[in-house]
Amino acid sequence: MRAEFDDYRDQALAEGYDEVLERSWPPDLQIDTHAHAFALKLRVVRGEMWLTVGTETRHLRPGDEAVLERDALHAERYGHSGASYWVARRN
Repeated sequence: MRAEFDDYRDQALAEGYDEVLERSWPPDLQIDTHAHAFALKLRVVRGEMWLTVGTETRHLRPGDEAVLERDALHAERYGHSGASYWVARRN
């Protein structure tokens, strides 16, 4: 899995992202609507999450990806097993 993360990081840096992290969230966590001062793309690697942007909610599982622009309002909900994803940020 480490080699896959390294590949993801290298590709994201080549695309102009300047930071790549692995984030993990506990089971059943819900994060209300918020925004980030950076653009991002993420790839779920464990568990599941629901990402709501506007009126659209996407159910993301391992291998699924999402992109958010800077300051995009969104909410997050994580499954019964929590979730981990790789996230590339463009600050």
